[in-house]
Amino acid sequence: MAYDSSPSSGCIASQRSNDVFISFRSEDTGDNFTSHLYAGLCRKKIQTFICNKLKTGDGISPAILKAIETSKLSVIVFSKEFASSRCCLEELLKILECRKEKGQIVIPVFYHVDPSHVRNQSGSFGDAFSEAVKHFSEQEESWRSALKEAANLSGWDSSVVRPESVLLDEIVSDILKKLNLLSSSFLKESLVGIYQRVSKVISLLCIGSPDFRMVGIWGMGGIGKTTIAEAVFNQISSHFESCYFLNDVRQAEKRGDLPRLRDELLSNVLNEENLCVRTPTLGSAFIKTRLQSQRVLIVLDDVDDLAQLEFLFGGLDKFGPGSRVIVTTRDKQVLNSYDIANIYDVEKLNDHHAFELFCQHAFKKDNPSKSYIELSMKAIDYAHGIPLALKVLGSYLRHKSEEHWESALRKLKIVPNLKIQEE
Repeated sequence: MAYDSSPSSGCIASQRSNDVFISFRSEDTGDNFTSHLYAGLCRKKIQTFICNKLKTGDGISPAILKAIETSKLSVIVFSKEFASSRCCLEELLKILECRKEKGQIVIPVFYHVDPSHVRNQSGSFGDAFSEAVKHFSEQEESWRSALKEAANLSGWDSSVVRPESVLLDEIVSDILKKLNLLSSSFLKESLVGIYQRVSKVISLLCIGSPDFRMVGIWGMGGIGKTTIAEAVFNQISSHFESCYFLNDVRQAEKRGDLPRLRDELLSNVLNEENLCVRTPTLGSAFIKTRLQSQRVLIVLDDVDDLAQLEFLFGGLDKFGPGSRVIVTTRDKQVLNSYDIANIYDVEKLNDHHAFELFCQHAFKKDNPSKSYIELSMKAIDYAHGIPLALKVLGSYLRHKSEEHWESALRKLKIVPNLKIQEE
């Protein structure tokens, strides 16, 4: 659909799912700013939902709830009258719920209002909030908590970034950067059945919580641990000051490469080139102090020995508040021995997702021709819902005749595919 450069026409969205949801108080000082922000996002072809139909006392509609849930990123424009609107406050609750449960990116914009006034519901912002509470006192506690949480997020302040044109450009660039990062490695084949798995890991991570937390992703080889960890990493990395994905720890140790990778990890997290730790543990008090002041996201992929974790993090009991470490492993005892209590046991793909993934690799489409349906079901049954097995087997059988399929499947019952076993 064609875009309107102004939110004056009511609720505006593309016909496709949205990249961005904008929450703002209509008929307020932020109206013009929000209009220009919307126009800037549209110029960058960013699918954006915006609505100004609702009045001060209106509740939130199912359409707006759905728009928030299906957006990748939400922008909250806090203006002086934002908190006078019941709808705005309910949007805020839903946005923060999606941030916690789905890892949705949230960017607050403080437009002609002090962030501390939003945090503490004081000043003219507090006066507007008091008006809303008069009519909906039962919501006061949840609204206050949400305003405090949102005001503590990293965002943009119109009193700091000037003039307004520069602020708008900076916000649009920030949104574009975050959306690019979010979608950087999401190929269709890696998305089959991934949403439910990613959601479960994000739930264990409790992104909004200020504590330090480690989460394990545990499962057999080929089950999709790395794919899940990468998807989670891309979805939530914008919430952190520094991020690092350390791939294939098991193989790195076999190559004698762990010391180099540890130095590389620390150099990236601390933004220091060529950092070199020559001791078996992180003995430097200065390095520890710096790490414990950073909100970081680190993924350690395919760890198979407690000693690997102790080498990479030895001497360091935690990172900064809000930091998260994800460890993927085939050996649950590694997680237990390191006192990682939050563990996601990766399930095999269900029949529907297994069929979809296999067909993508065997036929490059979602369904086979009729003559290959029965053979496909036999192949899927052999793979037992293991993503790697489905990919390897589908790719091997692609463009082969029915006779070749039948022969290959008979052999697999006798001699398993070694490539799958070795992974």
